[in-house]
Amino acid sequence: MDTRRRLLSVGLACVLLGSGCTGSPHPGTSPPSTPSGTSTGPAVVAPADVAMARPGPFESTGDTPDVLVQSTGPLGAATAARVAATAGVARTEQFSLATFYREGEAVTYAAVDPATFRQFTPGPTAVLDALWDRIADGEIGLRPDLRESLAGPGDFVTLGNDDDAQQAHIAAYAPLVDRSPIGAVLNERWVDRLHLPRGNALFVSTRFGAAGPVVRRLRRVLGPTASVSLLAPSLVPDQALSAVLTGGPVAGAVGSFTYTAHRDGTVSPEPRWVREHIRTEPVPVLGTVTCNAAMLPALRAALTRVAEAGLAAQVHADEYGGCYVPRFIDKDPARGLSFHTFGTAIDLNVPGNRRGTAGAIDRRVVAIFVRCGFAWGGTWRFTDPMHFELVALRSC
Repeated sequence: MDTRRRLLSVGLACVLLGSGCTGSPHPGTSPPSTPSGTSTGPAVVAPADVAMARPGPFESTGDTPDVLVQSTGPLGAATAARVAATAGVARTEQFSLATFYREGEAVTYAAVDPATFRQFTPGPTAVLDALWDRIADGEIGLRPDLRESLAGPGDFVTLGNDDDAQQAHIAAYAPLVDRSPIGAVLNERWVDRLHLPRGNALFVSTRFGAAGPVVRRLRRVLGPTASVSLLAPSLVPDQALSAVLTGGPVAGAVGSFTYTAHRDGTVSPEPRWVREHIRTEPVPVLGTVTCNAAMLPALRAALTRVAEAGLAAQVHADEYGGCYVPRFIDKDPARGLSFHTFGTAIDLNVPGNRRGTAGAIDRRVVAIFVRCGFAWGGTWRFTDPMHFELVALRSC
């Protein structure tokens, strides 16, 4: 069976999406392969060092993900024990949680123990032994709505937008965690490869008890050491959340932070992170900008090269769309944080370079920015030609 035909077919994804169960994991589109059924053999497409023991048959405990506890760094054993001992907590599940970006889309993903984490997924997903076996083998499970934006050649996902981002083979498309932004799941052996903070998140199950009082108790118990949020069908405004970016040297340089989400789709990163990472400085051509300190050298170098090439007039300072703009993508919490929240993306010549168009920006300017470590949104599947984001720290 060739690699593409090894993609696991999950009938429950068809039910979730309301499409006919013909093997298509997304309505109105064809799947990335034509599965011949469920493959339970060992995965041969994952690096050997990320394989772990398969979980074995599923036995339900009746737990659900009601509360998320998250930090920008690892949650130690003492913290996990305090959470577990809090009144109203029936069970906890510790795992690693972070975000990567691909073509302007934010993907929240988890690195987990397949044997225990599956308890916190919807029933039809939890019981699918073949899916969890393949995640244990080193493959990745994806939410069905991410097929179009993430699936690449050979049914691989690139886990970031930087030049040396890791890739994982898709095991299946399946609903993952209800009331949660998690869009992808890998096993915990990926933590070191992806530079994830180990065990920085906990799901809390209150089983049949009310979750609201547990949230309040946990906030008192943990104080500022972690964010505690109620998992709800829609965003609960004004509660603290955590942003942990992975994907290479750029992610390490920009830093992680907690933030507060607001009803208007904007967010407020914690003041400490803003003080340490956000700078307002002059750059060639554009004048004064506010960006992440990690991006300013690359931006300054790119604009210097633009000016030296006699192309300064092709970058319109009065059409600059901003750099550090803390908000969700399109101000929609369901789509995750915009890369602008980290201060590592800029929008240039906005009026003539709208999403979904080829864009009018001078391609010589684009080439200079790419040489200086930026990715250009004009090459994405759903183009965004005004948008440039830092993906590599290199001299140009």
